[in-house]
Amino acid sequence: MSAITEVKAGNYTVRGISVAGVYTCLQIPELNVVLDAGLPLRAFAGGDNFFLSHGHADHLGGLVGMLGIRGMMNKAQLPRLFMPRAIEGDLTQALAHITKIQRYDLSVQGVGVEAGDEHVVNGSLLVRVFDTHHPVPSVGYQFFRRAKKLKPQFLHLEGAEIGRRRKAGEDLFDDEEQLEVAYATDTLLRVIDTCPSILRSKVLIMECSFLDERKDLAASRAGCHIHLDELLERADAFENEHLVLMHFSQIYKPAETHAILEKRLPKQLWERTRVFAPTRGGWF
Repeated sequence: MSAITEVKAGNYTVRGISVAGVYTCLQIPELNVVLDAGLPLRAFAGGDNFFLSHGHADHLGGLVGMLGIRGMMNKAQLPRLFMPRAIEGDLTQALAHITKIQRYDLSVQGVGVEAGDEHVVNGSLLVRVFDTHHPVPSVGYQFFRRAKKLKPQFLHLEGAEIGRRRKAGEDLFDDEEQLEVAYATDTLLRVIDTCPSILRSKVLIMECSFLDERKDLAASRAGCHIHLDELLERADAFENEHLVLMHFSQIYKPAETHAILEKRLPKQLWERTRVFAPTRGGWF
């Protein structure tokens, strides 16, 4: 059995596991976020911010175990659990029922979200929600920072003059968004058209469940998943510094995913791609 997978993508580390239809649970420690909860990984349970993409068991099934592990850590603060607004009520009730069964409090700070919502995650880090395209209510998450940038017409000013004008209330700055990481899983590829800004995030973590003729494009689309065939047609659209491809079907051995992607991806995209799968051995 392989250990959890870990890849470096620029300034970020993506850790965890992801096998389509089985389990997906990722952590980005630099942002203190956990993405989906398909398996209760002890190392991730201490996180403060959990983001659920949708309610399918392979992305949600480990949540109770994760909260139970967290309870043993004696953390005073309840974790925030971001989830599609359409499932918030049912999931909150489910956790309340399991609390009664277990006789241990599994409370969370539930945050129901829908496309366009923005929330502060921690410090200067924010998250914006976008729609993904799956048979059940589903969302993606884009993490970013918003900074002030001096407007071009004022770049010649000395610091003291900038300070004086700013104090007087003059509008000197534009808001600039630094798009850090986007997460899009269990979706049709048209997510890059309905939310094109994810193509400009420094790191895009995106599913690519099927890689060759073992699952044809029509079948992939019928399940609302991305196939490499269609991604190749849009390869030039990805402006990201790094593309982390994940959520591969178990019809492929982990090593196969690396070999297929290296062979089929254009060189300019392959060099920026991180394959979220073990390099040897089996799946977790």
